[in-house]
Amino acid sequence: MSDFLQMDFFEPSNDEERKKVIDEMQLLIKQINYYNKKYYEEDENEISDYAYDKLTVRLRELEAKYPDLKQKDSPTTKVGGKTKKIFEEVTHNVQMQSLQDVFSFEEVEDFVDKVCEEFGKDTEFVVETKIDGLSVSLEYENGILVRGSTRGDGFVGEDITQNVMQIKDIPHRLNSNDTVEIRGEVYLPRKEFERINNLLLSQGKQQLANPRNAAAGTLRQLNTELVKSRNLSIFVFTILKGMQFTTDTESLEYLKSVGIKTIEYMKKCIGKEQVIDAIKEIGTLRDSLLYDIDGAVINVNNLAYRVEMGKTEKVPKWSVAYKYPPERKETKVLDIIMQVGRTGQVTPMAVLEPVRVAGSVISKTTLHNFDYIEEKDIRIGDTVIIEKAGDVIPEVVGVVLDKRDNLEERFLPPTVCPVCGEILEREEDTVALRCTNSECPAQVYRSIIHFASRDCMDISGLGESIVEQLIDKSLLDDVADIYYLKYDDIVGLERFAKKSAVNLLDAINISKSNSLDKLLFGLGIRHIGKRASKILAENFEDIYKLMDADFEEINALEDFGETMAESVVEFFSKEKTREIIKKLEDVGVNLKGNKSSKESEKLKDKTFVITGSFDKYTRNEISEIIEKHSGKVSSTVSKKTDFVVVGEDAGSKLTKAQELGIETINLEELEDMIK
Repeated sequence: MSDFLQMDFFEPSNDEERKKVIDEMQLLIKQINYYNKKYYEEDENEISDYAYDKLTVRLRELEAKYPDLKQKDSPTTKVGGKTKKIFEEVTHNVQMQSLQDVFSFEEVEDFVDKVCEEFGKDTEFVVETKIDGLSVSLEYENGILVRGSTRGDGFVGEDITQNVMQIKDIPHRLNSNDTVEIRGEVYLPRKEFERINNLLLSQGKQQLANPRNAAAGTLRQLNTELVKSRNLSIFVFTILKGMQFTTDTESLEYLKSVGIKTIEYMKKCIGKEQVIDAIKEIGTLRDSLLYDIDGAVINVNNLAYRVEMGKTEKVPKWSVAYKYPPERKETKVLDIIMQVGRTGQVTPMAVLEPVRVAGSVISKTTLHNFDYIEEKDIRIGDTVIIEKAGDVIPEVVGVVLDKRDNLEERFLPPTVCPVCGEILEREEDTVALRCTNSECPAQVYRSIIHFASRDCMDISGLGESIVEQLIDKSLLDDVADIYYLKYDDIVGLERFAKKSAVNLLDAINISKSNSLDKLLFGLGIRHIGKRASKILAENFEDIYKLMDADFEEINALEDFGETMAESVVEFFSKEKTREIIKKLEDVGVNLKGNKSSKESEKLKDKTFVITGSFDKYTRNEISEIIEKHSGKVSSTVSKKTDFVVVGEDAGSKLTKAQELGIETINLEELEDMIK
């Protein structure tokens, strides 16, 4: 997905360029829908808000210039995403809209000028922090909290009443008997985020990515005790229904008077200079705040003016959100160390003077490869600029050359593995150095972490700190040793309780019945990812048939190439691999493939693409149905596609299918094909 972010936007000049415009719009829609699903339905964000917002702004620009090309289901007409259907649906009394994003002071000034032209130069604005959390509606009847719900798509959200009841800052009863609906942003304070992650780390569990995702994920838990333990908080910023006031500031004063926690930073401004100053002030406060923000909101204060200005399908016309560029900080490179991955690749890591960037303290970051160090001319002792890619992954984006004092030390790439001392090799046409010692302790550690991960054997509780302790105690030499662990081996580990030990053993035992493709992916065969692992599992009756297969047989598999086939043959030719397989068989790990488990060949030689959302099944479940009947599932529409299975909110894949004349079917028609 990140390749798209590097593309150059262009300005179409005539009708001959319309095809390019259509292609760009379809690509933008595909990207935005993908990131919307990740953010709103899976509580993950793969790119920064700033980068995402740039995509939506570009799509709006094209739709404004070419309104006849705008799709009816364009993401610019929607707010948020679909609900996850874990909770009951709530139809909002008042649409919960999002805000129009702007990225420059010039755009803010244009907004202020237009409002002042219409309502006078003394028009008041309110500038406030834009909290990075999950938007919720709270409904009070006669002063009693009766319902809490998520924004969802703006029209329909989820009923999370029991969960919002666990948030201490949300009163169950107001200091009045009023009936009112209010809107706020639930967030996870930075200190709580760090506390939870330290706890998860001690338990060997996967840590939370960032406070916003943690807050959203917590509110969608069915376990109210877990919600309570996470100490979420809220800032309320508006009244949706039930009370009448003249200005926004009056309504916020009312909310405070009845016991509601409102936005902390709020400043009344007149004129664009005061508005810009307030935005800058918020920018200087970002590091000192106890919570994350992702911008500054500029609202018209007069509520009658708001009614007169109105709204679009998605956003109010009386408000904009200024989005700060990705936060950058300067720090020093204290050292450059090596990290050996599960495939033996040696990656340089920068050890940094700790610095807080985009909500977390950064003390270490990858330098990608040795060519990257040379290209950026990064030296030990340099002052460098750090940025968080996607507000998640820290990256060195440049060196501050003006701060060099000639005491910096050039870094020389290693010639031997920093862990086992084996000579490193550089493969032809690659930038990576690799340790070829399969028994290198670092490779063992990374291999076990990968093997236990969610996409592989999914062994919950077997995290990095636990694996490290088990290796130190000589209890794990390879991935198969996981299945030979005993209660006494685990319960004695540092900060490991009896219940945690039992839970880990249960997770290990459950993983024995996983499908062969998960095991193959977990074994970490070079060049073999999830899709290739599934193809192997579908074409061999068991792992032993695969081990005995030659290069020609594997190379003949669909979507396989010579490099992949060579890698598989080489992996299974190793004596160590065969020892691991035998140990896995002895403890009852499933080694059988899916070749004989096909229900039919009714979809044989047919390629399907799935697009949109479905009530009955997830897209992964539909993929499994197709594959069980010998069909193939692809992620992209091409001339080789036979059918596109279309659900609700289908986007660019449907358009592409229509352009290519590919047959589209719904879920019921697919089911008819396999009857």
